[in-house]
Amino acid sequence: MRKLMLFGRVGAGKTTLTQALRGEEIKYFKTQYVNYLDTVIDTPGEYTERRETSGALALYAYEADVVGLVLSANEPYSIFAPCLTSMVNREAIGIITGIDKPDANVARVERWLRLAGCKKIFAVSSYTGEGIKELADYLNDDSGKKRVKPAQRPQVTIQKEETKPGELATWLL
Repeated sequence: MRKLMLFGRVGAGKTTLTQALRGEEIKYFKTQYVNYLDTVIDTPGEYTERRETSGALALYAYEADVVGLVLSANEPYSIFAPCLTSMVNREAIGIITGIDKPDANVARVERWLRLAGCKKIFAVSSYTGEGIKELADYLNDDSGKKRVKPAQRPQVTIQKEETKPGELATWLL
C-alpha cells in the first residue's frame, strides 16, 4: 500500500478517515502531533491552518507516496489555495469527508479541490463506509507507482604517475 499523508483543517475528518482506512473502531481524539502510522501520516489541522507551520507539511510530504487534501463536505469555504498541489513533489488527491452529513455540498467541495490541483477525488463517509473501499483500493494499486532503478556507478580509472616527493601522485579519471 502506498503511504498516504493527510492535510486538512481542524475537524475535517483526517483522524476518523485514518481509523476507517485501518479498519479500527471510530473514536474521536485530537491529533496533537504528526502521527506516522504504517500506511497513513495523520497531521494536526493546526499545521495546515497556520502560516508558520503549513510550509513544514510540504517537507513532511517527502515521507509519503500520496498527499491527500481533506475537506469536509459541509465546509463553508476552502482553506486550500489555487494550485496548492504544486508545492509538494508527490501525487496529490482530494478527499471529501462527511458526505453523509445533511448539509453536505459535495459538488462545491469537489470544485475547490480541483482548483487546488487535485486530479483524482474521493468522496467518503468514515461512519457509513461509503467510498472507503475505493480509496483503499486506489492506495493499494501500485501499478502507477514509478519504479526507481538504482543509478549505475561511474567507471573510475586510477592512474599513477611518477612525481617528486610531496606531490599528489594519483588521478581519478
